[in-house]
Amino acid sequence: MSTRNEDLKREIGVWGLSANIVNIIVGAGIFVLPAIIAEIMGSAGIIVYLFCGFLIALVMLCFAEAGSKVTRSGGGYAYVETAFGPFPGFLAAVFLVLGSVFSDAAVANALVELIGLAFPVFKNPIVRVVFLFLIFSGLATLNVIGVKQGIGLVKINTVAKLTPMVLLIVFGWKDVSLAHLAWESTPTIEQFGSASLILFFAFQGGDTGLTVGGEIKEPQKTVPKAIFIGISFVLLLYILIQTVTQGILGSDLPQFKEAPLAEAAKIVFGPIGYSILLIGAGISMFGMLSGEILNLPRVIFGLARDRIIPLDKLAAIHPRFKTPYLAILLYAGLGFVLAAAGGFRQLAVIASGSMLLVYFGVSLAVIQLRRKKAANPADFKIPLGYTVPILSAGIILYFLSNLSGYEKVGTLIFIGVLALIYFLVKFFEKRKNQGT
Repeated sequence: MSTRNEDLKREIGVWGLSANIVNIIVGAGIFVLPAIIAEIMGSAGIIVYLFCGFLIALVMLCFAEAGSKVTRSGGGYAYVETAFGPFPGFLAAVFLVLGSVFSDAAVANALVELIGLAFPVFKNPIVRVVFLFLIFSGLATLNVIGVKQGIGLVKINTVAKLTPMVLLIVFGWKDVSLAHLAWESTPTIEQFGSASLILFFAFQGGDTGLTVGGEIKEPQKTVPKAIFIGISFVLLLYILIQTVTQGILGSDLPQFKEAPLAEAAKIVFGPIGYSILLIGAGISMFGMLSGEILNLPRVIFGLARDRIIPLDKLAAIHPRFKTPYLAILLYAGLGFVLAAAGGFRQLAVIASGSMLLVYFGVSLAVIQLRRKKAANPADFKIPLGYTVPILSAGIILYFLSNLSGYEKVGTLIFIGVLALIYFLVKFFEKRKNQGT
């Protein structure tokens, strides 16, 4: 465990950290998921939002405590590695990166489907694949030559994605029919589990908002308050979005999987509302992709540099542009292949499953770090003893139990392959060191 960097200025307060958490969580998924949730749950979808919001609050409290004890970079995989050792850390790192790649592939598919509403030519399979290639190769090229998002673009993107949703909520109530919100039947446990697993996609990423730990004022007080405010805002926003779209579109909502919010806005504001929500969703999706392809290859670069993954070449720096170009090309290439091979719904489920495995590891890491590391008064500690990490781990196991049999077997086989690769590399490295 590394020491804290005391040179950083602690200038981030409760509202700043809350805004950071909201900005990261509210991505592209909420523009697409209301129709999918309505298809599975009908008008009872709100209970799934409450359940997912409760879980992500528990998970982020676990990240906050683990992050106060393990201050080196790496996020979830660093916490797992510190708590349990190199191999669990390696697994967490792989699932962290894969979860992000699958997430990006899902969002890229949603973006193409969205554009296909305005320009039907994009529904052609060949055009779709070519466009996906242009998205990933274009963003990869920009990042290789060193073009970075300015903070101004991030702010504009945040306003662009939140404003249309807030306008739809405020003005949409006049078109809401209470009959559309009445529960026609009680969802089954299977429906609830299936909907929870896919909806969790829209709640992922909040842990990234806590990576600024060294710059937070009074973190022991600020972190739990910001988590409560941030998650509460996201949860309220999502519930209102689901309620308004369900109340406006009723049983027709599942028919508009490409852009349910835009369809509701067309009824509220007319054709201009449809266009505004469509453009807002497109900006949000593209902004999310550009940010991911900027940041996540740096994680791969760090993993290779620190030899957490046995691929030294991925730590290479471009001689001219001074960027981790091989890591960028690998990440973008994986994203393109997965996006071309699957659709939003399937990729979103796999992304959720991968990230839930990381979150499960972090929940257990909180317990292990308490046992391994002497308590420091400066560290943030979740109240109620082990209740939160145990509850978090238990709910995550419930979520993962809703993976299909094929997905469960595939995950176990993948873990087995990763274990084989990891220990073979370690074996040959040990023999090489003994021979020198």
